Amino acid sequence: MSKSVPSRPHVVRGKCRFAIVASQFNPQYVQGLVDHAAEELHELAPGAAISIHRVPGSFETPVVVRALARKKKNNAIIACGVIMRGETNHAKNLSRSVTDALQRIAIDYGVPVINVVLSFDNEDQARERCLENRINRGTEAARAAVEIASVMSELRKK
Repeated sequence: MSKSVPSRPHVVRGKCRFAIVASQFNPQYVQGLVDHAAEELHELAPGAAISIHRVPGSFETPVVVRALARKKKNNAIIACGVIMRGETNHAKNLSRSVTDALQRIAIDYGVPVINVVLSFDNEDQARERCLENRINRGTEAARAAVEIASVMSELRKK
C-alpha cells in the first residue's frame, strides 16, 4: 500500500449521488473510513447526495453494492470494511472473495465501485490508514470516487 494519499481533484458542481456500503465488523476502523470518505465527498462534491448502508461484515458488502449498482442511481459506490489477519487463511480468502465480487459488479453494471475493504496484519496498520489523516484510505476512496464519476460522466456524454 502506498504511504500517501493522491492529490485532491477539482470540486464537482452539479448533481451527484454517492453510496457508501460499510461493514459493522471492526466498527471503530470502518467508521473512520466512512467519516473521512463522507467528509471528503462533501468537500469535493458539495451538492452531492450521500447515502450510507450498513452490512454485518465485509462478506455481505457485495450483495448490497450489487443491489445499488443495479439501480444505476449512484455516480460511484464506496465499499468499506476492515479485515484483520489471523492465524488461518480465512482473512485472505475473504479479502479475495470480496475483491473479486466488487470488481465483477463494477464491470457488469458499469457503475464505479471503490474497494476500501482493507486487510491488515495488526491494529497499528488499521489505525494509521483508517483513523489518522496522513494516509487515510477513506479520504483516498472519496477522491477516487469523484474522479472516476467525472470520467464516466464525460464518457456518457459522447
